[in-house]
Amino acid sequence: MIGPHPDDFGPDPAAPLPDLPGHSSRGRLERVLRRGEFAVTAELNPPDSADPDEVYQHVKAFEGWVDGINATDGSGAHCHMSSVAICALLTRVGFSVVLQISCRDHNRIAIQGNVLGASALGVANVLCLTGDGVQCGDHPEAKPVFDLDSISLLQTVRRMRDEKQFLSGRKITAPPRLFLGAAENPFAPPYNYRPLRLAKKIAAGAQFIQTQYCFDLPLFERFMARVRDLGLDRKCFILAGVGPLASARTARWMRANVAGVHIPDEIIARLEGAKDQKAEGKAICIEMIQRLRAIQGVAGVHVMAYRQEEFVSEIVHSSGVLEGRTPWRRDFIAPAVPVEQLQAL
Repeated sequence: MIGPHPDDFGPDPAAPLPDLPGHSSRGRLERVLRRGEFAVTAELNPPDSADPDEVYQHVKAFEGWVDGINATDGSGAHCHMSSVAICALLTRVGFSVVLQISCRDHNRIAIQGNVLGASALGVANVLCLTGDGVQCGDHPEAKPVFDLDSISLLQTVRRMRDEKQFLSGRKITAPPRLFLGAAENPFAPPYNYRPLRLAKKIAAGAQFIQTQYCFDLPLFERFMARVRDLGLDRKCFILAGVGPLASARTARWMRANVAGVHIPDEIIARLEGAKDQKAEGKAICIEMIQRLRAIQGVAGVHVMAYRQEEFVSEIVHSSGVLEGRTPWRRDFIAPAVPVEQLQAL
């Protein structure tokens, strides 16, 4: 979270927010975007652990610098602590979170239940994903679900929110208050289809979009030009994906092994020619943010700093995109609830 802003919080950053006309959630991310401020979100890599302290330790790097924190849902088809659990841990201490839902692992019954549960916990944002295939991860023998895809998932959650109905037609007494998001990859061929795919997701209910890593700015600018021609930038908020590359070796591995990641040769050559490749990777990320900010229709950035979360505050600060908003910090205190008390509930 970045703040405080008089429209966001009372004395307690975790205090409930009032309703605002035209808003579908009470969340910070939607408020920042609708105010026309350049938004920053980041991705929290979930632990391979049942210890909540590992979540709290990782999230310290984001405190005061981001408007929303994505809790990934089995990204890369690898098993980690669940997205709903991470959202539950973080909302209880006042963080603005984005629940990611992957259709790979859940059918429509489980998804609709998780949406209601997450909203009850205070989650205000949902990112709807189809999900990577199980063959991408370390459980290739797992049975994929794919009962829905990203578009039908968006339609499902929008129906729950706006029509107060499950897919079965059964009524929902108190609908979820959610800001709906989806992902897009401008760098996957066929390139001319990507804006049209984006239009379908917006028609299905997407209000914000987070893209794949943007390392090829000319290609992204062509994508955004078409997006503007179609008027899509006026129908949703587009957050461009960025992230620091630790080394040229890392960049080559990502380009070869991570689906949808496109890293031009000149980026890798620049890393290879640097005396300190990690520092150069951060510098490239900062430059990317500054250049993306100047592109018409880009409403923010989504920072994916895998195993480099500690650099997020430095990257955001150095980019200058906060525009006078003052980052704030507080003494981070995890909920003081004894394990024995939780087990007795």
